Amino acid sequence: MTQPSAVTAMARERRHTLAFLDEIRPFAPVFLDTEVDMGEVVAHRGAARALGRRYSVVSYILLAAARALRDHPEANAAVRGRRRPRIARYAAVNGKLALDRKVGGRRVVLSAVLPDLQRADLAEIQRRVEHFRDGDPATMPEFAGARLLHRLPWPLRPLLFRLGVRPLRRRAAVFGTFAVSSLGHGVVDGFHSVGGTTVTLGVGRIADRPVVRDGRVVVAPVMRLSLAFDHRVIDGAEAADVLADVKRHLERFAETAADGASAGADGLVAEASAAADTVR
Repeated sequence: MTQPSAVTAMARERRHTLAFLDEIRPFAPVFLDTEVDMGEVVAHRGAARALGRRYSVVSYILLAAARALRDHPEANAAVRGRRRPRIARYAAVNGKLALDRKVGGRRVVLSAVLPDLQRADLAEIQRRVEHFRDGDPATMPEFAGARLLHRLPWPLRPLLFRLGVRPLRRRAAVFGTFAVSSLGHGVVDGFHSVGGTTVTLGVGRIADRPVVRDGRVVVAPVMRLSLAFDHRVIDGAEAADVLADVKRHLERFAETAADGASAGADGLVAEASAAADTVR
């Protein structure tokens, strides 16, 4: 029998992840996926970069998902209870973003909630993403709850987590109404994740692949996009419609950007449309 080289206590920096995984055990996840032609998004990013602006791929995903959930209020919801289940449907579309960060020198996953994305344009979403990407999780007030969980012993830790996330009136603010998790910076083509929300999007890398455009096979930037949904809240047909709308918003990004209240001030819609035509 092979003996372990060492047996140690779980790092306290991962305690918030253990509390989260314990809380989402009642979920009934079902998984879907599709491929997205990212030609318009790549063109828009190129046009923005030429003007000195940088947008991350995850910002486009958050924008597209917010537009889709805005139009599918049945999916912008949460459930609680088994014997007497209750459903809360939210007017605000709050995106939860999974972040790969270091806390105490240890690599961990943290989550940040970006509220009211149904009203945000791409520039505003990017500003919020950069706030969490560039901030120090050891001092940011948004991560004070996770830091507290790191210090608390069991059973206070799961008890506090439940008190914080279970009430349906607070859930959208602390858990989000949809989640996005991206591994597209590496070699991962696709993956499925449960983010604790009714809808979770998993984002893979963008890679050149053959696609059919106007009856011709061409090489285009393609991204694998997965959607995990909680079957207690919605059924497969509704989830498939949400995924189709996210795909449409990304593949026709010029139209999606124009849907924002301040998209005209962005100054990039025309450049993106022209650049996308050259990509095609």
